[in-house]
Amino acid sequence: MTLEDESPEIKLAVDLIMLLESNAMEPELVLAALEIVKNDYIIKLRQREE
Repeated sequence: MTLEDESPEIKLAVDLIMLLESNAMEPELVLAALEIVKNDYIIKLRQREE
């Protein structure tokens, strides 16, 4: 599978999935951590828009 022509968000998502899977992270832990990250980036986006 080649990612050359994929969008940056797809490339980042694949990288993150590979990182999490290579560290054998539990799905519940991953989802909880991603929620924290998502909330942090929502705040950053809002601050940038002000």
